[in-house]
Amino acid sequence: MLEDFLWGISVVGLAVTLVISLYGIAVKPNLIKKLIALTILGDTANLIFIIIGYRLIYPVKPPILPVWKRSYVGTFAAHAVDPLPQALVLTAVVIGMAVNVLIAFAIIQLYRLHGSVDVRDLRQLPELPELTGGDEE
Repeated sequence: MLEDFLWGISVVGLAVTLVISLYGIAVKPNLIKKLIALTILGDTANLIFIIIGYRLIYPVKPPILPVWKRSYVGTFAAHAVDPLPQALVLTAVVIGMAVNVLIAFAIIQLYRLHGSVDVRDLRQLPELPELTGGDEE
């Protein structure tokens, strides 16, 4: 009963964090705040993915089979944590870090060129002229 309550609290907390991060991405005009909200969204999605791979059968064991015997395989399959979500989350963390660095670099360049990271200020910038293929004479 207590475990179900704690799992429910965890799921509600993750849902609230997900909604707050989506709100930050959609509503906040500051690009740095959008980047922070995007990072929180990615971390929350990774945590949800790890929870999906977690087994709720006690005792939970790591996905390492110490001895190869037929009698151990059944209990191992029932009690071991699924390693696939862990591997995918590790890959997602590395890719998310690279994307965050690229977005942060773009925000820094926007600030250096235009002096603002506010979307409302950047929206009022003059449009760039269209580039032609050099066919004009």
